[in-house]
Amino acid sequence: MDLAELVNPDTYVRGVPHELLARLRAEHPVVWVDEPAIDGWPAGPGFWAVLRHADVRHVLRSPATFSSSLGATQIRDPSTPEALRYVRRMMLNMDPPEHSRLRGLLTRAFTPRAIARLQERITGWARELVARIDGPCDFAQVAADLPLLTLAEVFGVPAPDRWLMFDWSNRVIGYQDPEYAVSARTDAGSSTELARAALAVRPKPDAHGRMPDPRTREGMPDLYAYAHALGEFKRREPGDDVMSNLMTYVDDEGGRVSLAEFENLFWLFSVAGNETLRNGLPGGLIALLSDVDVYRAVRADRSLLPGAVEEMLRWWTPVMNFRRTATEDTTLAGTRIKAGDKVVVWFSSANRDEDVFPDPDRFDPGRRGEHLTFGHGPHFCLGAHLARVQMRAMFDAVLDLPGELRIDGEVQRLRSNFQNGVKHLPVRWS
Repeated sequence: MDLAELVNPDTYVRGVPHELLARLRAEHPVVWVDEPAIDGWPAGPGFWAVLRHADVRHVLRSPATFSSSLGATQIRDPSTPEALRYVRRMMLNMDPPEHSRLRGLLTRAFTPRAIARLQERITGWARELVARIDGPCDFAQVAADLPLLTLAEVFGVPAPDRWLMFDWSNRVIGYQDPEYAVSARTDAGSSTELARAALAVRPKPDAHGRMPDPRTREGMPDLYAYAHALGEFKRREPGDDVMSNLMTYVDDEGGRVSLAEFENLFWLFSVAGNETLRNGLPGGLIALLSDVDVYRAVRADRSLLPGAVEEMLRWWTPVMNFRRTATEDTTLAGTRIKAGDKVVVWFSSANRDEDVFPDPDRFDPGRRGEHLTFGHGPHFCLGAHLARVQMRAMFDAVLDLPGELRIDGEVQRLRSNFQNGVKHLPVRWS
């Protein structure tokens, strides 16, 4: 069985290889996968792919044995020791207690007042975006603006600057895709002075058309220039947004978020907080339209929408995998794992585990069972609530449109072995 298909980004242009994942779950729930050289990146040492729901849960809730920090959370190892030190400073790549401290500070910044204001604004934005649809359109492009508007509100970023986050997430998440790797949609002429200063240091492709590694600080100088200036401004002149709350909060021990920590949180939210939902929205629509009878049922009975959103998140699963590193010799599902081995949990597989989700390839809004799209354990996604609010708001607006919706052309997927991405989703209303 050729497992190179799992790490080859070309595979996912055609779709997630669910048939292969199903065979592996049945035969080798924890399986060794070699890492071939890809796109000029050298071959890696290989990793253990964890495919069953119960085993993925176990890995995610056991940070003492399966570390997020030792080798960070992407399959491919950082290229240099300095690159590893850089990514370890991000909350995503921390272990307790460092992770717990920063997560606690960030959680307190999402005050009930801030959340209530966000929810009200999200509903309005979703309605405005859908109201602009007139005839056939690219739903992926329509949906892309909702997480940008939400993140701009969270950070207190001026609305014209939100497309910076679109470009940054394209370059980081879509670095394996020729189109996304050089994303430069932001127009300096319609941006703020803060954005123009960042754009002045935006890197350009080299003679071979390649951008610098976006998973290093040096590869994203424009993002960090903007984040640094924004963090200084929020500390000096705080507003009503969530990140102003974060920058002014002082805990019982007198601790507060440093400017460097703010920069890395800005990276995390701008990229991960944007790209996951941006792909979850068109992916959710593809899921909903996979069964016209289900689509019509949800359209007629909106009480089914919360369950449909959860099923969209399971069925599509935007983030396909995350990596941990074994801190000691251990055993998982009868497989011996050595200290230092990479252990990669495969959400796309766990969310279709037949032991938890009978008939897993079918879209069923009434389905029971805990999907793992937002993770599990100490790194459970902080943005899960906001993601659900945005999805419900967008699909409630979409389902209110007159006539029935249909996919109207070829779905173009992102070339990535990490994000289950949709670049273009042509649709029309009948």
